[in-house]
Amino acid sequence: MADRMRKLGGEGVLTYAYIFLYIALSSGQIFFNKWVLSSKEINFPYPLGLTLLHMVFSSVLCFTLTKVLKIMKVEEGMTAEIYATSVIPIGAMFAMTLWLGNTAYLYISVSFAQMLKAIMPVAVFILGVAAGLEVMNFRMLLIMSVISFGVLVASYGELDINWVGVVYQMGGVVGEALRLIFMEILVKRKGIKLNPISVMYYVSPCSALCLFIPWIFLEKPKMDAQSWNFHPLVLTLNSLCTFALNLSVFLVISHTSALTIRVAGVVKDWVVVLLSALLFADTKLTLINLFGYAIAIAGVAAYNNHKLKKEVTRVGSNESQHPESIPLASSSSTSQD
Repeated sequence: MADRMRKLGGEGVLTYAYIFLYIALSSGQIFFNKWVLSSKEINFPYPLGLTLLHMVFSSVLCFTLTKVLKIMKVEEGMTAEIYATSVIPIGAMFAMTLWLGNTAYLYISVSFAQMLKAIMPVAVFILGVAAGLEVMNFRMLLIMSVISFGVLVASYGELDINWVGVVYQMGGVVGEALRLIFMEILVKRKGIKLNPISVMYYVSPCSALCLFIPWIFLEKPKMDAQSWNFHPLVLTLNSLCTFALNLSVFLVISHTSALTIRVAGVVKDWVVVLLSALLFADTKLTLINLFGYAIAIAGVAAYNNHKLKKEVTRVGSNESQHPESIPLASSSSTSQD
């Protein structure tokens, strides 16, 4: 009995350690990107180049871990047709999300960018209805209205709005919403479920290619014409943190549940908003900011609760209809900030 209690206690400590690691990596990566892009010491104001570096690093590391060292496994079931119709759109939207989201940090504060991200469920729901994955009803309309109102109030409380940054951030939100829709189509309609390593293995090279083409035309001429510093240690560490963030999501989900990662995500959002006010001079929080963001987060929590109940019902229904079926791979999700 004592041994069992010690074992459960050890597992509990390990679970909390994974959750703390996810929150630390997720919020830390946002601050790290902001610092690399905006810091005069680093002098690397190239969001396309930074995001491209992340994807190339992720592609090389995934290949090394799965094919060379073989310490991690890539899930089977990928075909050329699925890659062309699902993975390429996911990779393109992922590239768009990271590019536009990182570019927004050049124009707006980290806290305000995080507040704007709270509109994500609204974008996902609207696109889901258009794709036939969601059904409009009064409850969801109310939740979307609460989130939208909260973001609107938070934006009204922003003292110095840069609309260029807002456009970039909202473009990143739309890109992420489209990526999630394509991921849901991949899982629901094509029956493919991939763990984070498999997702990164297939998606990262595609995203790198999608970023390389605009980088040649938009940022390479500027990098050739301007003086800038390349800090290999800083940029390598930045890329490694991005990769570690994805693995931390897998660790949290594998040891807890999708609900835990969603709750941890809400905690992370508040950590980012509050800490950014202490770390960056361009962040000036107001009571209206915080009040509006609290309203939006309440709507996001209601949305997450609704989605999780729906997922539990769907999984239970599938198990009752196909009690002997075995899924292709374990279900998981990725988190990119």
